[in-house]
Amino acid sequence: MKKDLHPSNYRLVVFKDLSNEYAFITKSCIETKETIKWEDGNEYPLVKLEISHTSHPFYTGKMKLVDTAGRIDKFRNRYAKK
Repeated sequence: MKKDLHPSNYRLVVFKDLSNEYAFITKSCIETKETIKWEDGNEYPLVKLEISHTSHPFYTGKMKLVDTAGRIDKFRNRYAKK
């Protein structure tokens, strides 16, 4: 096996879904600037997600997708029939 193939900075990181406030903790080497206090009282790096398995239409069975950036409205305005 090759040396130094995998990153060595794995640590516990909290991922938080902004649409429904669901959060989970897992190991990752992603760089973050924010931190959050977890249920065990420790502070961990925080990664904010737009969508996760708790809010994605495929997993929830709901066909409504929340568009936080307004991309759908921009598209409709641009290509609206005049």
